[in-house]
Amino acid sequence: MSHSPAVLEISSSALKHNFHYFKSKIKQSTKILAVIKADGYGCSSTFIGKILEQEHVDYLAVAYVQEGIALRKANIKCPILVLFPQMDNLDEIINYDLEPNLYSLISLKLFCAVVNKSKQSNYPIHLKLNTGMNRQGYTKSEITALKKILSQEKNIQVKSICTHFTSSSKEADNDFSHNQIKQYLEMYKSICSVLDDTPLKHVSNTSGIINFPEYQFDMVRLGIGLYGFGNDPNITKDLQLVPRLKTNIFQKQYLEKGESIGYNRTFNTEKKSTIAVIPLGYSDGLNRALSNKGHVFIHGKKAPIVGSVCMDITMVDVTNITCNIGDEVVIFEHQKDVLDMAEMLNTISYEIITTISPRIERVLL
Repeated sequence: MSHSPAVLEISSSALKHNFHYFKSKIKQSTKILAVIKADGYGCSSTFIGKILEQEHVDYLAVAYVQEGIALRKANIKCPILVLFPQMDNLDEIINYDLEPNLYSLISLKLFCAVVNKSKQSNYPIHLKLNTGMNRQGYTKSEITALKKILSQEKNIQVKSICTHFTSSSKEADNDFSHNQIKQYLEMYKSICSVLDDTPLKHVSNTSGIINFPEYQFDMVRLGIGLYGFGNDPNITKDLQLVPRLKTNIFQKQYLEKGESIGYNRTFNTEKKSTIAVIPLGYSDGLNRALSNKGHVFIHGKKAPIVGSVCMDITMVDVTNITCNIGDEVVIFEHQKDVLDMAEMLNTISYEIITTISPRIERVLL
């Protein structure tokens, strides 16, 4: 182990495998924008960004400006798209050579003002269209006003125009998805009528790459697939899990029948029991809802979580497992481990891997 009581191992070989797997699924001319927001889905954006830059990724995408700044400070030089730039730090976008994804008339006007003040020319921007997600983006009713601003501003260059599928993994919503594309292409064509250049088109996320190969356009946005998950079990089995969460046993308790464990005595032993204590709790991302129903793995065997998951510590039953203090404890190391945990918590794989605490050391393998 490292200095941290638990580590998140990041597999560079798994990341490369997944990247090239999806690259094989798209046309040679289609670019890949790799989404490494939320600290690379919890896997360390600098680790992920540097590896993908070496693999010649076309673009990286982060959520917020400070995430892009962190990548630049790590000496990552490839183009970085900021998906949700905030209005109070637009000047930092230019200072760190980032590219904003602008989603409202106000954000466009404010950023153009920053560009003009700093005497930039042809500064790259990206436009987000709302075709049904209703989260952010220009609507049809705003296109006329958008075109007017674009026709007047001469110091910006629209590098891409995108939208976002609402349900690319849900077959029942395929008609809605096709309608989104129809709206998108109509809006795209209208915007291009006032531009000198032809911006890149991009719509598909990981599920879109898998389910709508006809909508690859000029670029795809590869997110959760990079880290080992597809929307289809047959795709997921071809991928490899990038993060693996592990710790060690640091104490053992030997209890008699009828003794209680943890806060509020939520678990009572039904026989003589051996309990292993591990230095990982809900503040580290081990969800408290796993109390008395989740499990970890010790020497390949399931060790049930007993008692309430504490802030920093969790107890597991190792009565039927031969183990010692210092032995490795695996929280997850395969996709199935993550998916089973997600199902138990009524959530998705994204939440399991992105909520691992920053105090857990990331170790690149």
